[in-house]
Amino acid sequence: MKQVVQNYKSGELAVLDVPVPGCKPGGVLVRTAYSLISTGTELMKVSEAGMSMLGKARSRPDQVAKVMQSVATNGVPATYRKVMGKLDSYTPLGYSLCGVVEQVGAGVDDVKAGDLVACAGNEHALHAELNWVPKNLYTPVPDGLAPRHAAFGTVGSIAMQGVRQGEPQLGEVALVIGLGLIGQLVVQLLTAAGVRVVGADPDPTRCELAERLGAAACGDPASTAVEAAVAELTGGHGVDQVFLAAGGGSNQPVELAARLARDRGRVVDIGKCRLDLPWNAYYEKELDVRFSRSYGPGRYDPAYELEGRDYPIGYVRWTERRNLACFLDLLARGSVDVEPLVSHIADFDDAVETYRSLKDGDLKAVAVLFRYPEQAEEQGESAAPEVSVPEVRRTGTTVAPVRSAKTPVRLAFVGAGNYATSMLLPHLAGREGVELSTVVTTTALSAANAQRKFGFAEATTDLDAVLGDKSIDAVFVVTRHSSHAELTRQALLAGKTVFVEKPLALTEDELAGVLAAVEESGNDRLQVGFNRRFAPLLQEARKRFGARTGPASLRYLVNAGKLQHGSWYLQQGAEGSRFVGEGGHFIDTASWLLDADPVSVYATAAPGNEDLQVVLRYPDGSTATISYVTTGAAGFPKETLDLIADGKVLRLDDFVRASVYSDGTVGRKQWVSSRLPKARDKGQNAELAAFIKAVRTGGPMPVPLESLVATTSATLAVRAGLAGGAPVTLARAR
Repeated sequence: MKQVVQNYKSGELAVLDVPVPGCKPGGVLVRTAYSLISTGTELMKVSEAGMSMLGKARSRPDQVAKVMQSVATNGVPATYRKVMGKLDSYTPLGYSLCGVVEQVGAGVDDVKAGDLVACAGNEHALHAELNWVPKNLYTPVPDGLAPRHAAFGTVGSIAMQGVRQGEPQLGEVALVIGLGLIGQLVVQLLTAAGVRVVGADPDPTRCELAERLGAAACGDPASTAVEAAVAELTGGHGVDQVFLAAGGGSNQPVELAARLARDRGRVVDIGKCRLDLPWNAYYEKELDVRFSRSYGPGRYDPAYELEGRDYPIGYVRWTERRNLACFLDLLARGSVDVEPLVSHIADFDDAVETYRSLKDGDLKAVAVLFRYPEQAEEQGESAAPEVSVPEVRRTGTTVAPVRSAKTPVRLAFVGAGNYATSMLLPHLAGREGVELSTVVTTTALSAANAQRKFGFAEATTDLDAVLGDKSIDAVFVVTRHSSHAELTRQALLAGKTVFVEKPLALTEDELAGVLAAVEESGNDRLQVGFNRRFAPLLQEARKRFGARTGPASLRYLVNAGKLQHGSWYLQQGAEGSRFVGEGGHFIDTASWLLDADPVSVYATAAPGNEDLQVVLRYPDGSTATISYVTTGAAGFPKETLDLIADGKVLRLDDFVRASVYSDGTVGRKQWVSSRLPKARDKGQNAELAAFIKAVRTGGPMPVPLESLVATTSATLAVRAGLAGGAPVTLARAR
């Protein structure tokens, strides 16, 4: 299928061929009929992409701050790779469309194939021929409403949420500053609510349009016309509400709002304009400044948008989906008219030229629609397969083949998120003897991006085809945590060698399912992404430390830090706790340094936060204490480790510096890493080299399965230890 994309680094716009998205449970697959260009938000993104790197940085100081924090935590080279990887990727455009339901996912019963729906979301209602849309981000289109009008649903919801924030009352007077697409809709919604409206915009054609659509008077904000109209309509008191629907870097809108609002009036920010509030003016009138967050309650809440958990109507009357349905109802009943706003309808194939015309000013428009071919056959597309893994079963013993040095190892990736594209694929792309065969994702654009950047031969959403392809030697599972165990189980049953990012499993039942697949298939060719044991600096330090004769004491401080709001790590119900997700890294490192698997786990948590103390006991009496904290200083190193035994101390400082001390050495310092490495090397490259070697030669996997299972069991036991308040004994893995 085709999708409109942009490269934020180069500014390139393209209509790209990408895989068809899968129809996941809890949503529907929609074939687009019309999608709407947001001439404000989208053109701002297009303009930013054309800026220099300095210009991009100046326009997004929030992102610059995140980059600086990443530099402090991960170092300059790793941060540079991560940032450049994100910038040099295709990103989608679009967030408002109308289309026909093509396929219904499990758990959806309010629509069926063939129904017309309006869809919202900058990750789901994209300028693309097909989109997967979760339940709370679509709504059926009322009978008789034209699809091109229903495509305005999302921007209509944005305008409606802004109006709701202003709490207008019958007979009041409102000022709308900025008469672009959102401003024109705000004017109509206020008029429908019995509010008299004054509009302000420097474009006379937009002023004339707003007056035709119900505004009492409109004019240039720099003239006296707007002020005169407000004075006449309000008896000199000022407007009850001001709606800021303008964009740009001028502070004129907020200054005008203060001048024309009444005492204790309300100012609602809907657009993205400069907000240097003149203190005296806002203080003296005690103005109530409010922000309107996009389409309404539910926005940015993964539980609502992705998991379909609606808010009870008795507590939250107007949600994203209810706003969307309400706006469509107003359209269907003629209370709002969007046809006069349609300046241009372009064929979808002409998308790139349309954006260029808008950006260059050749096309003057309030609203522009993309029109898509009505029949799937005209596009030459087949129906999208459901993204589900078949229950493939293999019996007998899987023997790993020994491959010729001239025969490349063919790899498939399931998932192409940030970790895969920044930490794994850069080490595999172009590696001699490796062929990146297929990348599989549930979103079409991420697969296309990975194919373009790393040279995969194919990009698809069809996981079945990968598992059934006998030419693929190994499958990398790099998806969200909740799918790791099931995808690993199925790949093992399909006879594949598997590399799965941590964690291997989120529950004991999931781990048992993986082991059952190993037993059933005879295939134990499995590696979990515990990369730290492969880090060159730690390998060298362990070698310098040497063998030990007595028990050891190990202390591992992990300064994990706070998660950003919206991180999917916070979705503990679906993705497991944060420690279950990454704690296996630290347990595996400790077990490797102590050359044994733990026999018991004790865990305690600090009240009121996520800080954990995990104590592991080993067969020879050695102990490892992992302090996993989220309340430390952001500038402190993320990982520090001390191993003490036999009068020796091994010290690791965040994979930047290592040292070994010994009482029997002159000066007491036996070894220290001679220079700071160019970057924090946490072992991914060496880990992948060992994995590829095992696949090529048919030799043992880099880490024994027994060790992988023991580490996973110990990680899962932390939860039981927290619940019981006592040490948890671990049964030996078999």
